[in-house]
Amino acid sequence: MSLDDHAPSIGVLANPAAGRDIRRLVAQASVFPIAEKRNMITRLFSSLGMLGVGTVYMMSDGNGIADRIRHALETPPPSDQIWPKVVFLDMPIEDRAVDTLVAAEKMVAHGVGGIIVLGGDGTHRLVASRAGDVPITALSTGTNNVFPAMREASIAGLAAGLVATGQVPVGDCAVRNKVLRVDVNGVESDLALVDLCTSTELWIGSRALWRAEGLDQLFLSFAEADAIGLSSIGGLIRPVTRAAEGGLWLNLADPASAPIIVTAPLAPGLMIDIGVEAVQDLRPGEAISLRAERGVVALDGEREIEFSQTDKLAVRLEWDGPLTLDISKVMTYAAEHELLHRVNAN
Repeated sequence: MSLDDHAPSIGVLANPAAGRDIRRLVAQASVFPIAEKRNMITRLFSSLGMLGVGTVYMMSDGNGIADRIRHALETPPPSDQIWPKVVFLDMPIEDRAVDTLVAAEKMVAHGVGGIIVLGGDGTHRLVASRAGDVPITALSTGTNNVFPAMREASIAGLAAGLVATGQVPVGDCAVRNKVLRVDVNGVESDLALVDLCTSTELWIGSRALWRAEGLDQLFLSFAEADAIGLSSIGGLIRPVTRAAEGGLWLNLADPASAPIIVTAPLAPGLMIDIGVEAVQDLRPGEAISLRAERGVVALDGEREIEFSQTDKLAVRLEWDGPLTLDISKVMTYAAEHELLHRVNAN
């Protein structure tokens, strides 16, 4: 059974490649198989349908998630459940990052009341670059996850559905996030949600950044002491919360000569000594020029931008990032306003 087409809609964007980078081979990272991502999505359907979400827009893929969802839709849900209608977006599939960008753009164009993202920091970075003011519900299924949280999909679906249907005001439970923006030759190029790191390595290679060699400068929108990945370097020296006005800027160096050495978890099970030369506050709106003449820029742990001596790069911290739902706030509001209560007539 499904709801009508005029009911509110939600986008569900699950990255089938999340958690499959090289860090799986060099560390003891846990795995989110396609089957579990499929199960998470069907649990989302149950919560969203119960709250009156009529349509879920999804991205097709060549790695099995879409096929498993289509198969699940062939079997009607239990009689006490109502699933939304599922619409797979009409778009070419290249099994690259561009799929996520196009899917997010199309979801926004369809007027969704929110986008639920299943992925790691990299996936959320891509969605954030296209979501505008559509609130994101961030679910962790990647390798080095700092931005999204590990939450039960049923509860995440309830939170996203309560906001999409207007039962909980988005202004009461959505949080604006900081972002790091990189300008290349005076033109804004890309963004990072958590960390932007420069390396003197001269090629992008396997994309995932997991070795200390060549690391030069690290910029952080926030830095938590219990995080994993590059942001843990700053978090173990000078923690900065997500709500703090500014961020952090570190100049890195060879541990053999650096005044500070931090043993940081760059990936699950992978503890690396990192040399730190200097730590400074990063103020919103301040443009910091990169000191390396050539190399690569990694955004949220993935190498994305190559630059040479002829390029001029600068990094800025801005408070114009994506809106994300605070699931705890949504569910507390629902409890206080008895949104999920019913009176027993008996």
